[in-house]
Amino acid sequence: MKILVSIKRVVDYNVKVRVKADNTGIDLANVKMSMNPFCEIAVEEAVRLKEKGVASEIVVVTAGPATAQEQLRTALALGADRALLVETADELTSLAVAKLLKAVVDKEQPQLVILGKQAIDSDNNQTGQMLAALTGFAQGTFASKVEIAGDKVDVTREIDGGLQTVALNLPAIVTTDLRLNEPRYASLPNIMKAKKKPLETVTPDALGVSTASTNKTLKVEAPAARSAGIKVKSVAELVEKLKNEAKVI
Repeated sequence: MKILVSIKRVVDYNVKVRVKADNTGIDLANVKMSMNPFCEIAVEEAVRLKEKGVASEIVVVTAGPATAQEQLRTALALGADRALLVETADELTSLAVAKLLKAVVDKEQPQLVILGKQAIDSDNNQTGQMLAALTGFAQGTFASKVEIAGDKVDVTREIDGGLQTVALNLPAIVTTDLRLNEPRYASLPNIMKAKKKPLETVTPDALGVSTASTNKTLKVEAPAARSAGIKVKSVAELVEKLKNEAKVI
């Protein structure tokens, strides 16, 4: 079985995000970039499936600037076999990424596609579902457990009421939730080996995909600063302030 894993380059989750002075976007100058945490979970799940003997090859793909090779090399160090970069400087929407991944799926013919359920920058939670619609593949989203048997995959997914298990025919698309696994750290020997693993670069034009966006960002603003809290001396004072100042009771 061949597994295709899609990853995204995002601002590291430990970094405080700052808005540009002209409010046109996020300031990325000298900012540490990392693999999206949900994508790390997707890579880990693919590697575990290979370690179990279920998968024979793991291909990792991302769309973005040439600097995204760094995150692809990280995925290779974690256990992926080869990488594919769809190099573009365009600001990509979820639909554009889904179209690019559809072209990659047509090219690679994987039996299973694993994606993080969402990215921590745009927070859209759309790409996996859009890719399923474009490919016609079965989909299991918010996966907390993945089991493959023969030509089927059972995905236990997290829903508002608890857990739901869906049985999908392969090929299928799975998006990962936080509780699916705990990603490993790349060892130094594997980081060195990753430098020699194949990394192919293509363009959207070579894949026959237009990444033109129908969305336009008008303004980006930081969240309003929260006012400082106050301490009260008694329950009666708390009730009085909630009633007369906050007017919530």
